[in-house]
Amino acid sequence: MVIYVANPLYDAVFKYLMEDERIAKIILSALLKKKVVDVKIRRNEYANVTRRESISMFRIDFAATVLDEDDKPHLMLIELQKTWLPSETLRFRRYLALQYNNEENMRKEENGKYAIPMVAIYLLGHCVGDVKEPVVYVNHQAYDYDGREVKDGMPNPFVESLQHDSIIVQIPLLHGKINNRLEKVLSVFDQAKVADDKKVIRVDDKQFEGDDDMEYVVRRLQSAAADPDLRYQMNAEDEFFKELESRDTLIMEKDKALQEKDKALQEKIEALHEKTEALHEKTEALHEKTEMLRSMILGMQKSGMTLTDIAKMLGKTVDEIEKLV
Repeated sequence: MVIYVANPLYDAVFKYLMEDERIAKIILSALLKKKVVDVKIRRNEYANVTRRESISMFRIDFAATVLDEDDKPHLMLIELQKTWLPSETLRFRRYLALQYNNEENMRKEENGKYAIPMVAIYLLGHCVGDVKEPVVYVNHQAYDYDGREVKDGMPNPFVESLQHDSIIVQIPLLHGKINNRLEKVLSVFDQAKVADDKKVIRVDDKQFEGDDDMEYVVRRLQSAAADPDLRYQMNAEDEFFKELESRDTLIMEKDKALQEKDKALQEKIEALHEKTEALHEKTEALHEKTEMLRSMILGMQKSGMTLTDIAKMLGKTVDEIEKLV
């Protein structure tokens, strides 16, 4: 049966979703491909909605305890950033810099003070260049001079302090395909399922039958769709983007007009340049003709002809002949 749930691409809905500890574990476990046994949203100054002139970006930080391959728990930081619009890489890097500079992200080891391992997750409402995969994992490894992976002594707290892994999700490329656990979890973000009202997504609950976790996620999104306060916040986001789109359209129109003016000015400059070149060529030609005539007159004078005779022969006045020589 098709049901309608709130669109989690909206900041207000996504925040409502991720504030639920069980759902945070479900989504982060699927993304990390590891079991998250405990997760906490970090201090409020690191969990916020950012509104800038050209971007809407939601950022929330987690401290998570995950099980590694040996089922041993370890702590990691997860910085999750979600954005509707194409975003400046520098903005992402600035947020990462906050984490690297935060003393609270350091831990005391036997032989030093090291950073807690961190993973950056980017949920993008747009595509990244020509990358065709909906989810891209960017993991760091250590290699020796000959390109062989260094495994002895790894992972090392010093190395982990200076590097981080990343997970990039291109939401427009989800396209309704479900081939693994992560794609199943992310299917509730699939914008191809948006209803006439883009604040709502159509979900076939049959695909989640028997999956308690996903049924719980869907119920949470249904609750969000029915929440008047969340609907108000989603409407506010729509208004923000409508104003943003109007502003961008106006800027594009002004840029187009400026480009047309620049093109017309360039064409005038080029035409003037061509006229200048043509005038220069005519001046050169006239100079050459004058020099040839002067040489001819001097030759005639050497042969004994008078200026009067030369003037009559060339059809000019004596004054004109005198000026040439």
